[in-house]
Amino acid sequence: MLLLEQKTVLVTGATGFLAKILVEKILRIQPNVKKLYLLLRASTSSSAAKRFHDEVLGKEVFRVLKDEWGAGFQSFISEKVVAVAGDVSSEDLGIENLHLKEEILKETDLVLNFAAITKFDERYDVALGTNTFGALHVLNFSKKCAKIKLLIQVSTAYVYGEERGILAEKPLILGKAARGRTNMDVLSGEIEVAQKRLHQLHSQNRTDEEITTAMKNLGLERAGYYGWPNTYTFTKAMAEMVMVESKGDLPLVIIRPTMVTSTHKDPFPGWLEGVRTLDGFIVSYARGRLKCIVHRPDVILDLIPADMVVDATIGITAMALANQHVDLVYHLGSSSKNPIRLQEIHRLMKAFFAKDPWKNRQGKPVKAGKVTTLSSMASFHVYMAIRFQLPLKIMGLLSASCCHKLEANYVDLHRQLKSGMRLIQLYKSYLFFDGIFDDTNLEELRKRARDEKGLYEVEQLNMDIKSIDWKGYITNVHIPGLLQFVVKK
Repeated sequence: MLLLEQKTVLVTGATGFLAKILVEKILRIQPNVKKLYLLLRASTSSSAAKRFHDEVLGKEVFRVLKDEWGAGFQSFISEKVVAVAGDVSSEDLGIENLHLKEEILKETDLVLNFAAITKFDERYDVALGTNTFGALHVLNFSKKCAKIKLLIQVSTAYVYGEERGILAEKPLILGKAARGRTNMDVLSGEIEVAQKRLHQLHSQNRTDEEITTAMKNLGLERAGYYGWPNTYTFTKAMAEMVMVESKGDLPLVIIRPTMVTSTHKDPFPGWLEGVRTLDGFIVSYARGRLKCIVHRPDVILDLIPADMVVDATIGITAMALANQHVDLVYHLGSSSKNPIRLQEIHRLMKAFFAKDPWKNRQGKPVKAGKVTTLSSMASFHVYMAIRFQLPLKIMGLLSASCCHKLEANYVDLHRQLKSGMRLIQLYKSYLFFDGIFDDTNLEELRKRARDEKGLYEVEQLNMDIKSIDWKGYITNVHIPGLLQFVVKK
């Protein structure tokens, strides 16, 4: 078996972090892939091509592939890759080029849906359009593909909401909320709620900023009502529900990564894009801005390097294309087989910056101060009241008595306090999470790949989370990679 040889693959959300690593990996390990159609949010073919060259090929993750092909790189890419203008939030993925659409429908063997808005507090209408109904549009498009052999939906392990204990690799049930309510109307009810609120805001002549804020708050309200911590996980959970309910005979696999971090090894260690959940704490600490952290004392941060997510995705795909059994749901994480606690990450972080401190714009080392660790939201609110809210009230009174000379400082501090409180509210479910994601399905897949003849290529993929030495990875790979990204940005 040769992985993806002479296969045609459609990848949505192709400018995303994981999608770029996947595209690079396929092109590097299987240059005989027939064609990669990459759907990019764009209105014209030329703008899609520009996005592809700027936001995909232009990234450092393609460095190894460029070096391997040298002068022949551009011709290789032109032969293998087609940038497709479209949008998953529209029917037929918004592909207006009819000839190209027919070609994709005729030739595609495999569809991988990476398209997603991962902001925890995105506007509810926007998140629904991409994360929930976008996934349904991808599924309906895949059903029309004449040669389709598999659709992979990239979800998140946190579709379980705030459930505790061992979390099984099972599909979510349509209409069943995380808090036990069973009256969710995913297919029409939630989009109606969003549209009704949006119409109300427009009728009130609200500003664009006011509308955005209101729609963001609506998403968080709906998520919280049904038992999810944020708009992202709520809309991704609903996507899973409608896809499983609507898939019919279409072969579907849902992969649920946990907290995705920088690459472990492939194509090189430490590559990442964006400052993610863990990274915000690291950067804030390095810059001397992290004064307090609140979390359950023994909380596990369920990390998974991006290249391991991609290798698992390729491995699952290869097994399916080889007519081997694949399961409907796969958890991709570390909490079950190789957990690391936030306390240990904090210790490694302190040791790293004590030895190699962050340099400010003047090139001077920044001393990271002591961080107060709190173990409950109640203690956090007391801390914030004493450290920020009380001084704010005093500053407000002084400003009023001094002809508002301190007003600018007051407004700035109040904005920082409000932003910090909102961030903690968004992340608190992860900081107090008490679940372990069962990953038996991937372990069984790896075992079958080892035992069956002709599947050695799957077994060679980097899918063993137990192989990671977290101390070495955090200290020598992830933090240096993160700092390099932050400095370049």
